[in-house]
Amino acid sequence: MLNDITLGQFFPGDSVLHKIDPRMKIILMLLFITSVFFANNYYSFALLVAGALIIAAVSQLSVMMLLKGLKPIIFIAVFTAVINIFWTKGENLIFEFWIIRIYDDGLKMALFMVLRIITLILGTGVLLTYTTSPMALTDAIERLLSPLKKLHVPVHEFAMMMTIALRFIPTLIEETEKITNAQKARGADFESGKLIDRAKAMIPILIPLFVSAFRRADELAVAMECRLYHGGEGRTRMKVLKLSGRDFTALAMMITFSAGLLILNKL
Repeated sequence: MLNDITLGQFFPGDSVLHKIDPRMKIILMLLFITSVFFANNYYSFALLVAGALIIAAVSQLSVMMLLKGLKPIIFIAVFTAVINIFWTKGENLIFEFWIIRIYDDGLKMALFMVLRIITLILGTGVLLTYTTSPMALTDAIERLLSPLKKLHVPVHEFAMMMTIALRFIPTLIEETEKITNAQKARGADFESGKLIDRAKAMIPILIPLFVSAFRRADELAVAMECRLYHGGEGRTRMKVLKLSGRDFTALAMMITFSAGLLILNKL
């Protein structure tokens, strides 16, 4: 199960999406997220799903990998759908049994919420983390937040912390999987017993996981100090970010997509 989590992973490639400037990809991602929450009828959600599928196709990433990335959110999507089906009231009652009442608006809201969650995870993952290396992401965040330096905000440190956090998510997931398997080999049982017993059974996993995380953080800090790493003023970059016509074309397409979605909302 943990191996199915692809959050924060970067998959190298040579697609158009991989070549887009990371600063522009952050802007595209924000526009896409805004579009996801603006959709409110069947037409706009149809366009939203089509947009997410086009973004996935342009990235040239494996379909199986993209589906694997959606697997961890199945429970959240199903739980959200069930909540909306049974708690959303409407005018047309289509099913009633004892205290259970299902309205057409509940089914409609459940469908919209599931589509919203799936397109949000798929679109933002493909637009940013799947196709952007951690170093490029650090540079992009730092450049976009650079105006805050005038207010003495530690922009570089903030960008570096965010990138390291994203970079280490797959590592921690892998570490958790290894510790879990090691504890199972010793006879640990994580699947039976009451909720409190299951929570207690997680302690032998959490303690070595925290120790491992702190050890990795310490090793990373030592490695950075040994290489005389320092951020902020005077730091040079191997790859200088430069916007091109391809980036502005992608921005124009995303703006057109968002405008089309707003128009469809009024139908």
